[in-house]
Amino acid sequence: MKTIDPKAVSTAALHGYMLGAVTPRPIAFASTIDSAGNVNLSPFSFFNVFSANPPIMIFSPARRGRDNTTKHTYENVLQVKEVVINIVNYDIVQQMSLSSTEYGKGVNEFEKAGLTPLASQTIKPPRVAESPVQFECRVNEVISLGTEGGAGNLVICEVLKMHINEAVLDADGKIDPVKLDAVSRMGGNWYSRAKQGMFEVPKPLSRLGIGFDQLPEAIRTSKLLTGNDLAMLANVEVLPKGAKAIVNLEQHIAQEAQKRLALDDIQGAWELLIKQ
Repeated sequence: MKTIDPKAVSTAALHGYMLGAVTPRPIAFASTIDSAGNVNLSPFSFFNVFSANPPIMIFSPARRGRDNTTKHTYENVLQVKEVVINIVNYDIVQQMSLSSTEYGKGVNEFEKAGLTPLASQTIKPPRVAESPVQFECRVNEVISLGTEGGAGNLVICEVLKMHINEAVLDADGKIDPVKLDAVSRMGGNWYSRAKQGMFEVPKPLSRLGIGFDQLPEAIRTSKLLTGNDLAMLANVEVLPKGAKAIVNLEQHIAQEAQKRLALDDIQGAWELLIKQ
C-alpha cells in the first residue's frame, strides 16, 4: 500500500490524491454579490449539508494553489454575507463548468454561462433559474483554515429559503434522485450523475472562454442546441473565423453539430457550423 506524508508531497499532488479519493462530492453552485452590486457565480465541490436544525450548509472556496490568490466568491461573502447555493443537475453541467473559468472581477458569470438570474425572496444574490433546487442562505461565519495556497475557507451558511422545482418530486412530494439527476464531482475531469454514472467534462480553458454573450445570435437562440451544447461552443478562447457570418442555423446542421459535441469535438462542431 502506498503511504503518503502530506508534508512530503506538493500541495498540488496532495490535492489530486484527496480529490481522487473523496468522491463523489456534491457541487455548491454559489451565487454571490459584492458591495458594489456585481454578481458572481461559481461552483465548489468542497461542500455538504451539516445540520437540519438549524439548517446549515458549508462550502469552501479555497485559496488558489498556484499563486495563493482568493476567489471572488470568498471576497464577496466577506462583503455581503449572503449566498444562494444552487444544485447542479446534468442539464446545466457544461454551463456550470464554463462558469468556473476565471473571468475578471465584475464579469457576470450568469451572462457568460447563459444562465438565467432569478430574484431571491430574502437575500440580494440571485438564484439560478435553471437549477432544480436553490437554497437562499445567510452567511453566519467564514473560517479561514490557513494563509498559504490550497488553504480552505469554510463558509458556514444558514438556509433561509429553499426552492424546489416540482418536476423533480415524486408522487409523495419527496425529491426523486433520478428526476433530480444531480451531478457530483469526482477526481480529474470526471463527474457522476444519477442516471448514468461517470462521465468526463474536460476542464475549462486556463485562458478565458468567450462565453454565451459572444456567440452568434443564430446559434445562441437556437431551439435545437441545448445549454450544454452552447456552453461547449462558448468555451473557446477566440470566436472562430467566419462565425460572425452565421445568420441562420439549419436543423440538420444543428443536429450534426450536436453529434460532434457529444464526442467532445468542439472544433469539428464549429467547422460544421461555419461551413453550412
